[in-house]
Amino acid sequence: MYDLHRLGWNSFQQLCLTIAREILGQTVQSFLDSNDAGRDGAFAGNWAPAPGQHLSGNFVIQCKFSGKPGYLLSMSDMADEIPKVRRLAAEGLCDVYVLMTNAGVSGKQDGHIKSVLMTAGAKQVLIYGPTWIEDQIKANTRLRMLVPRLYGLGDLSQILDERAYAQARAVLESLREDLAKVVITDSYRKAVHALDEHGFVLLIGEPAAGKTTIASMLAMAAADKWKSSVLKLADPAKVVEHWNVDEPSQFFWIDDAFGVTQYESDLAHGWNHSLAQVRAMLRKDAKIVMTSRDYIYNRARHDLKESAFPLLSESQVVIDVHDLSAFEREQILYNHLKLGKQPSSFRAKIKDHLEYVAAHARFIPETARRVADPLFTKELYLSEYHLGQFVEKREQLLLEVIQSLDASSKAALGLVYMRKDNLESPVSLEGSERQALEMLGSTLGDCIAALNALNGSLVTQLQVDDEHVWRFKHPTIGDAYAATLAFSPDLLGIFLSGSSPENLISQVTCGNVGLEKAVVVPRSLFPTMCARLLEFTASDQYKVQWMSSWGARRALYQFLANRCSKEFLALYLEQDPDIANRVSQPSLCLSVVAEVELAVRLHGFDLLPEVNRKEFVETVSNYAIEGEDMHALADAGIRSVFTDSEFDRLVETVRTDLLPKLADVRLKVQRSHDPDVSPDEHMQDMLESLSTLRKQFEEDENVAKVIEREVDLANEWIAETEPPELKVSARTLGTVEPAEKKHGTRSIFDDIADDAT
Repeated sequence: MYDLHRLGWNSFQQLCLTIAREILGQTVQSFLDSNDAGRDGAFAGNWAPAPGQHLSGNFVIQCKFSGKPGYLLSMSDMADEIPKVRRLAAEGLCDVYVLMTNAGVSGKQDGHIKSVLMTAGAKQVLIYGPTWIEDQIKANTRLRMLVPRLYGLGDLSQILDERAYAQARAVLESLREDLAKVVITDSYRKAVHALDEHGFVLLIGEPAAGKTTIASMLAMAAADKWKSSVLKLADPAKVVEHWNVDEPSQFFWIDDAFGVTQYESDLAHGWNHSLAQVRAMLRKDAKIVMTSRDYIYNRARHDLKESAFPLLSESQVVIDVHDLSAFEREQILYNHLKLGKQPSSFRAKIKDHLEYVAAHARFIPETARRVADPLFTKELYLSEYHLGQFVEKREQLLLEVIQSLDASSKAALGLVYMRKDNLESPVSLEGSERQALEMLGSTLGDCIAALNALNGSLVTQLQVDDEHVWRFKHPTIGDAYAATLAFSPDLLGIFLSGSSPENLISQVTCGNVGLEKAVVVPRSLFPTMCARLLEFTASDQYKVQWMSSWGARRALYQFLANRCSKEFLALYLEQDPDIANRVSQPSLCLSVVAEVELAVRLHGFDLLPEVNRKEFVETVSNYAIEGEDMHALADAGIRSVFTDSEFDRLVETVRTDLLPKLADVRLKVQRSHDPDVSPDEHMQDMLESLSTLRKQFEEDENVAKVIEREVDLANEWIAETEPPELKVSARTLGTVEPAEKKHGTRSIFDDIADDAT
């Protein structure tokens, strides 16, 4: 059932010692590699391995690993152990000899080996072969969680029950190749603890640092141990949409929660909007795992309402995955290389340099994947210097790999990029894509052939929501392709003409506005970009006509507000002068409407006409005075549009007109409660408004008392209206102990060049 021969000698020893601790219930002292004196592990005491069987004394554990599938253990494999057993027995250290092996052991051979070992001095001999080991793996979910590589070495349908397998298959089946290579790291242990303690964990780190791998390990463990339905979603706001209150075992996984390669503010605002519901979900034992690149999360923090969801500010649930021990680095490199595509001849040549590669300051898990793939190493000279450059200049070398591809392979990557890393299969071209491919020197047929050739190296084919899609093997490949666009205005022009406007506005900036990983459109291409934006009148994210046009307008406004220089905005306003009128009357929910961001941006560049500025000020002021939206008092951007006298007048009017009727405003909100919406969620905006007023008037003791009373009454109403929550039993994965440390002198890469034949 499990391809144990793919583990490698070190991982197999770790598995055997973990079985001894978890299944046999013994605290095992490990003696690894050349200094083990014939013992891979040892313990002393009493043990009842089976009913009616009682053993005691000094136990010796010896592991025999074979990298060859179907290999049968022979007496010659045990020849070196006999003198060691004699010596241990003479010292009183071998009352019971436990042999664990992934090699097959026939009944005849079992008896023969036991007889020889007992003749050498062992009082009792127990032999556990691959069938017994596989039975322990199949029966014990915690063992699988502690050695998550096993998920990638076996048949998931035999591990998970039918229901959990069906739900997790689309999410996890495509990750089996990666699961077979994973290593338990300190970050994984922290993530397990956070999930147990809080039901929530956010994993942050630089690109390709292993965030998705840890999330997939957690998802697999949840599906296995808790029988959870695993939902992998692109948008944090969709978590609430898919939550089933009658199914508390749901596990939500949001990869790249705030943008894949660039920060997308819409995702953070969507998360803010869902915070009240998410808190309720966590109370009912839903589990949520999110990942984000570090630089994207740092931008998102400015927009996230950490006060509404305090967990986001707690270090135990926001985990940086960068730190890897020397042992973890070596194991990651070993696993990728052993299970990768490199021939044994390459592995033999690079073997002496692998400890150096793993110890390099810029080593990350993605480094290991590239070393294991011939596509990335075909021009690599295997010396310490050149390997050091390979690790140090990983971004530049990936760029060189892409630039060295043939025209059709480059066009295939371009097609994936133009579709925002989601190219449906079978592939059919849309809009100007056929013309773009022709300009890139390729055809649809050649692109499809190239995609198949690149599958597993630069791209991968996945099943997402019952559809097959082509995606980059890792987002860093999209980063590198974007960099090639920056080097070639002609290529960038093709990309601008071939991509849909909806995809463009989340990938480029018009002028350099400091957004990391974005493709910068130069001044020479501003007219082309303007023309494409003026085409953008509908978004295919919405089926309803009015929502489609509303979504397009919102996306366009956000692009203009966040991704455009003053020079481009001035040019665009010449083409669409009515936009100033449209943004001067923003609707309610000022914290999320795109008109506010664009009005603030235009004013900051002196591009918002005075008549429109005054109309904007009047609109947002009226919302505050009526108690409908206090954002004008709290937001620094909106404040910048006011003159000092206008803002002072607003504050005074709020004091004289709103505060006396604050109770009426609260009661009006309470009376509008929809029973289908939780009281906590319903009152969230009201409580935020009260919080804004409290900060604005904190120096006025009398006003502060009025506001505090309304806060207390709002919370009392929530408590009285909230239906009683059903008690659910806590689901925990349990403590994950630190992995074994490296002992002795035997290199983990000792058998890296051995072929499993």
